[in-house]
Amino acid sequence: MTPQDLKTIIGSGLLSFPVTDFDEQGDFRPKTYAERLEWLAPYGATALFAAGGTGEFFSLTGDEYPAIIKTAVDTCRGKVPIIAGVGGTTRFAIACAKEAERLGAHGILLLPHYLTEACQEGLMAHVEAVCKSVKFGVIVYNRNVCKLTPESLAILADRCPNLIGFKDGVGDIETMVSIYQRMGDRFAYLGGLPTAEVYAAAYKALGTPVYSSAVFNFIPKTAMDFYHAVANDDLKTQHRLLHDFFMPYLAIRNKAQGYAVSIVKAGAKIVGHDAGPVRAPLTDLKPAEMEELAALIKTLGPQ
Repeated sequence: MTPQDLKTIIGSGLLSFPVTDFDEQGDFRPKTYAERLEWLAPYGATALFAAGGTGEFFSLTGDEYPAIIKTAVDTCRGKVPIIAGVGGTTRFAIACAKEAERLGAHGILLLPHYLTEACQEGLMAHVEAVCKSVKFGVIVYNRNVCKLTPESLAILADRCPNLIGFKDGVGDIETMVSIYQRMGDRFAYLGGLPTAEVYAAAYKALGTPVYSSAVFNFIPKTAMDFYHAVANDDLKTQHRLLHDFFMPYLAIRNKAQGYAVSIVKAGAKIVGHDAGPVRAPLTDLKPAEMEELAALIKTLGPQ
């Protein structure tokens, strides 16, 4: 798959980040991870991100990363493209990117490098180094300590032909408009704020019609229904699902820092696809919160 092929794919429909399965000791559990991907693949996501943010990339070791990517690639071969999450220090991100390419992933999502602030020159050097270490397509995730300006993205686009995607997790409307006006169709654009459905209609108006859905992990039918409602400007369905599910869901998610991942794993457990606990420093939902989420999911009907 060429970078341009990947660009076309990620710009054509809903994407999602499968959670990563761990056992009770916190070790990677490949069997149920493969079963999870087999369950989700037929629902219609255009690509799945293995070891992404919701997949707890930030808690993985270099030794276990290849097994996760290999399981995803092998399980989804011929069904749905796999984009691997990479991140951390520049050298670690490059090592992960090369390994993902070797294992047959179709591209990478470059997550923020975490913790250390950096100037635009440093951020560009980081992104450029990762892009030039591989041949397949790269999507950069604009979030946290990696916030690229329109000017920086224009420079990177010239230097790195395989940088084909821009995923926004910041939510600054003025910046998004500036980036889209500056870069046009040079990139495929993805909405990437936590619980992206809440922002989907607004982002579509900004020239970003697709997004990655975390709730696809446990309510894939509803996630697809909502995406189609956004694609078709079906405001009635959007408002109904926002009112009946997403806003109450956010109320649970916002009870603790880090619950954006934890609540997704909780949802997967409730619907019978348990992915095990989250890894520290994240914490699992409390029993009462699990009951509240279970009641909310029940209102949606069969998935």
